[in-house]
Amino acid sequence: MAQIIPLTSDLQQLAIDELGEVPSRIADDLEALKLWIQAESHLRARTDDQFLIQFLRGCKYSLERAKEKIDLFYSLKSKYPSMFGPTDVDDIKFRSVNNLGCYIALPEPLHGSGSRIVVFRFNYNTSLYSIDDAFLPGSAMHEVMIYNDPYACINGIVYIVDFALATASHFLQLTPNFCMKIISFFENSMPFRVKHIYYFNTSPAAQQFLKVLLLFFSEKIKQRITILGQDKKEWARHIPTAYLPRDYGGENSSCVEAALDYNKIWDSYREYFKENSQYGVDERLRQGKSLDIDDLFGVGGSFRKLAVD
Repeated sequence: MAQIIPLTSDLQQLAIDELGEVPSRIADDLEALKLWIQAESHLRARTDDQFLIQFLRGCKYSLERAKEKIDLFYSLKSKYPSMFGPTDVDDIKFRSVNNLGCYIALPEPLHGSGSRIVVFRFNYNTSLYSIDDAFLPGSAMHEVMIYNDPYACINGIVYIVDFALATASHFLQLTPNFCMKIISFFENSMPFRVKHIYYFNTSPAAQQFLKVLLLFFSEKIKQRITILGQDKKEWARHIPTAYLPRDYGGENSSCVEAALDYNKIWDSYREYFKENSQYGVDERLRQGKSLDIDDLFGVGGSFRKLAVD
């Protein structure tokens, strides 16, 4: 029997209806993924059932897509550890960035039982932190969600990216290389459905950045993007006030409060992230053509063909 956390009856039905989950087939599907991982000499990946089932759910039970996502998930960790490969959640910089509340999952999901809401704010000091530093707790947070967030796992994630505090020095950090890495992470390696992305407080400078960023998104994701200004009433028309953080005139937790509460989760996952140091990829051992992450968005990039949702 598969060792997975049971879903509520409502979420289980959604997994069946929307993700193609067949409960009687789960054990066989997981075994197929485990056998593939064992056969891939270049790949050292977790094989616990809870980790693997989310890749199957996030890929609507397409085994081939799940394999591609797992491969890229660990490839990104190995190539860009400062952004995607946290192993020490007690690191002073990691905790200090987390406590800023610049990247946080809000405690109340949309409509009470829908998508998880995740907020990113440019409220960090660029003389102290790089964009990689700012994002590292966010990538760790997504990994934790695989284990502890059934709403994100089944209903996906709604993102709010707030440019209110973005300065020229922040925009200088948002290079095309960063755009490539961030889209590779969200669209091609994460086993969650991106339900929508809202950009708040989009100044003229932010709009120029978004023109570049949108070049990297798939057409399906582009259709799930809404660019908004500073009108709080307009925000509430898209995300009801009850689910917006208090920082935005809502009734959900404030970003900093949610971030500080997340320290309890980092404490409980301390050993998990230490174990992550033993996982990754070794391109020298890959059978066939090496994976060129930097070319993922080129004409021949195989991961570009991944369907979303």
